[in-house]
Amino acid sequence: MDRDPVCGMIAKEEFKYEFKGKIFYFCSNLCKNEFKNSPDKYLKHRHRSYESEEIKERKIAYFSMEIGIDSSIPTYSGGLGILAGDFIKSCADLKVPLVAVTLLYEKGYFNQKLDAQGNQQELPVQWNREDFLKPLPNKVGIKVENRDIFIGAWQYNVLGISSYSIPIIFLDTDLEENSEYDRGLNDFLYGGNQWYRLLQEIVLGIGGVRMLQSLGYTGIKKYHMNEGHAAFLTLELLKEMKNNKEAELNFEAVRELCVFTTHTPVPAGHDQFPYDLVNNALRRFLPLDVLKMLGGEEQLNMTFLALNLSKYINGVAKKHGEVSRSMFPEYSIESITNGVHSSTWVCESFKKLYDKYIPDWKNDSFSLRYALSIPGDNIWKAHQEAKNKLIDYVNEKTGKEMDYKTLTIGFARRAASYKRADLIFSDIDRLIKIANDAGKIQFIFSGKAHPQDGMGKDLIKKIIAASKWLENKIKVVYLENYDKELAKLLVSGVDLWLNTPRKPQEASGTSGMKAAHNGVPSLSILDGWWIEGCIEDITGWSIGTPQNMESNDQQDASSLYDKLEFAIIPTFYVGREYWINIMRHAIAINASFFNTHRMALQYVLNAYD
Repeated sequence: MDRDPVCGMIAKEEFKYEFKGKIFYFCSNLCKNEFKNSPDKYLKHRHRSYESEEIKERKIAYFSMEIGIDSSIPTYSGGLGILAGDFIKSCADLKVPLVAVTLLYEKGYFNQKLDAQGNQQELPVQWNREDFLKPLPNKVGIKVENRDIFIGAWQYNVLGISSYSIPIIFLDTDLEENSEYDRGLNDFLYGGNQWYRLLQEIVLGIGGVRMLQSLGYTGIKKYHMNEGHAAFLTLELLKEMKNNKEAELNFEAVRELCVFTTHTPVPAGHDQFPYDLVNNALRRFLPLDVLKMLGGEEQLNMTFLALNLSKYINGVAKKHGEVSRSMFPEYSIESITNGVHSSTWVCESFKKLYDKYIPDWKNDSFSLRYALSIPGDNIWKAHQEAKNKLIDYVNEKTGKEMDYKTLTIGFARRAASYKRADLIFSDIDRLIKIANDAGKIQFIFSGKAHPQDGMGKDLIKKIIAASKWLENKIKVVYLENYDKELAKLLVSGVDLWLNTPRKPQEASGTSGMKAAHNGVPSLSILDGWWIEGCIEDITGWSIGTPQNMESNDQQDASSLYDKLEFAIIPTFYVGREYWINIMRHAIAINASFFNTHRMALQYVLNAYD
């Protein structure tokens, strides 16, 4: 088989594309889509080596436990990884001098298989790193217990729209110099016990800093921790300065170097490790009293470690900034609301529409506000094209015979109890009555539960059970193995995006932003980004009121049913012109702001200065 003309990797038969009468084969959908979007750049080698001057010019090191670039590179589980990938793409588009660091997960997250009752089975992911990543010759070591763990690296270059690219460094412990246990440290994302997770985070933080130095990234001015998983990098920077003949540990100098983004609005979501484990691993890497001063008295809290050694700290939505300040009142915490990478999440039919009416939208996501001038018939036609594609897929996969004209509601995200995917089924009888009296509705669900999350798995089973109760009354499907490609199909193809998290546990959320980029309005709890994005009856609809600080399942379900029965369903079936106007405003108001171009610019202006 030929080599991929974008990246030079081995191409595959399934990823082919005809251009000017010639067939090109690619290694993945990512390279194929990149070629389709910018054929003139196909000779740019994704895996080229960087010149030393280019390396030295990189000023920001971005650390994330997971980065989601493409479904074919399964080194992500969900929102955190997809956000990181989208942010990196925008930095490449905007020529932000950044290098990213993450772990290489040989067995990925998992492939999800559901039986007829909705029981989730986790299957290993099969992927070949050599097909996508370039091996680097450098190796570094970390002393753990009484042994060395050696770390190698692989590189993937994210190409921006103007040919500027950002390297992602994937750290790898699967080296013959390591013990069998250590070789498996990058087997699974969020796998294993506390010890396994601790060593993974040591590899990411300490190993990541050492690898950057080994590769020649000597000009780094800011280390950005995307969540607390990478907070060990602060200890490495402290120790490095001490080794460079500093008289004392220079906490202030490290703070000047570090940026910390927290994504977690609940205390249980912050990684914590017993000090006996930390001491056993690092053998007094730094004195215990220093670690307790920085990470907390009882256990090493990775969030406290990052908070205490970062100059700029932010939450990921305005509300999340407030929640974070209430959780950690002694710290100054700002907010930069998350976004999504516009050109990644816009479906083909809307890309054609934007190319015609807003030709600079890929360069300038703010220009999507001009969607207000796009004729309504064209917006509806583009949406119907995306919807037909989704319904075709669902019917082929499930045999449910979903209808192309019925109001189709989508709900897809990680299956976790606080997201309350089953809230819509709180009162089955009322839901059936609404469908009979107000107008037909059908539902498409998707999402993986963490392998150790029993409540999340039960949630999937509840939805499968509800689909059977509603058979012949309301069509409900649950699509298995939710990934980036399926997400794009869903956020563009449904008519309405549903989101029902329990307040105040939604830090931001980004799926509704992706939907808005395709003209799909949201019906959502007023939490996370939707507090900023919801203009009632203009960009979508709210569930509950801003006055309710915490969620009440019964009240939220009642509000959800009321909005469907009296506002949404009648508008969809009777007020089509008004519905299209809401779609238009979802693009013009929400998509033009809730994107990673705006988000990256805010980090450059506020955090990286």
